[in-house]
Amino acid sequence: MATAAAKQTGTSVRVTLWILLIVYIFNFVDRQIVNILAEPIRLELGLSDTEIGLMTGLAFALFYTVLGIPIARFSDRPTTNRPILIGTALAVWSAMTALCGLAQNFIQLLLARIGVGVGEAGCTPPAHSLIADLVEPAKRASALAFYALGIPIGTLLGMLIGGLLADTVGWRNAFLIVGLPGVALAVFVVMILKDPRRTGMLQQATTTKTAEQMPMKEALRSMFSSRAFILLVIAGSAAAFLAYGKTTWITIFFQRTHGLTPGETGLYFGLVNGGAGIAGTVLGGYLADRFGSQNRRHVLTAPAVGMVATIPFALFAFMSDNWMLALVLLIVPTLCNSLYYGPTYSSVQGLVPLRARAIAAAVLLFFQNLIGLGLGPLFFGMLSDVLQPTYGEDSVRYVLYGATLLGVVPAFFFWRCSLRLNDELDKQD
Repeated sequence: MATAAAKQTGTSVRVTLWILLIVYIFNFVDRQIVNILAEPIRLELGLSDTEIGLMTGLAFALFYTVLGIPIARFSDRPTTNRPILIGTALAVWSAMTALCGLAQNFIQLLLARIGVGVGEAGCTPPAHSLIADLVEPAKRASALAFYALGIPIGTLLGMLIGGLLADTVGWRNAFLIVGLPGVALAVFVVMILKDPRRTGMLQQATTTKTAEQMPMKEALRSMFSSRAFILLVIAGSAAAFLAYGKTTWITIFFQRTHGLTPGETGLYFGLVNGGAGIAGTVLGGYLADRFGSQNRRHVLTAPAVGMVATIPFALFAFMSDNWMLALVLLIVPTLCNSLYYGPTYSSVQGLVPLRARAIAAAVLLFFQNLIGLGLGPLFFGMLSDVLQPTYGEDSVRYVLYGATLLGVVPAFFFWRCSLRLNDELDKQD
């Protein structure tokens, strides 16, 4: 009977992880499709690079990050049904993605993107909380890395589907076709996904203490009293700043500098970005669990080394006038830059008390997305506008040179954080 119960619980955990992965794939398809559609949108609506950066980044990220913390706080309440919260969020962001296709000017498109950010704020904090409740600490990095596969898979599908649809039916129909299926998926999520608080599947034994919600002030004090947590927030934010900024402008780089269509860019760069991103995300979780079990500081060794290892490959890729060679060279940077997700978020879950897990994920997402997704594309877009009088359409190439060299910043902070993990990781009640 014990074996059967364990098998049933294990099956339920796998089902939960797969459903959350599918939801996160939809999350990133709807979030990132705008990148591959940015150039045709710019041409039709007459936008500047700064406006492109604002639309693809800050408009989404500002509301995504600000609402993420109260939603995570709500998710941490023992009475909250997290699957219903995730399903509702999915329906909202999918509907708003479809509305992007109806925008007639920059302001309407900006408002629709804000709506996407509002909906997506309700996805990752409760999802991370669910995973941390179901999976033991020794396997947490791999489980969160599995969930994080939604990033490269969703980005890949967003580029492939968005580029193909842009070339065939136009960018407006692309938004409509991609957005509407998520509304149907939301119903499925609410019906199938179960909250372990209500099914007795919590990995940790539930006590009176863990059944109560931690006061917000106490949760924040616990988080920011951890030096490792602060360093991890800085490292993760810097990594996201570069990742989001470069992804947006690399897609534009291949269209402007190398003359590829949105469909060609979505296919070729999408396959490289998605394939290498999947490999890097899985490898990052595996390395963190494999070597972190022997020495906790090695949970973050791969992200620290990977951020530096990308630099020469990326520089040569952006220097090349051969787009195929550039794509091949970008495989290594994309893989190495994807190593950090599982180790980073599993460390966050291990640096805070059980009752503050969703809010801890939301705090990291707040900084990571406001600085990364919000300011990365916008900053690089503004820089491109500044350089355009000198370098013309090639200004994006020079922006990407600078972004590549900045990889030493997150590498340094991942290394500094790793030195504290033996003292701080999984020490909270």
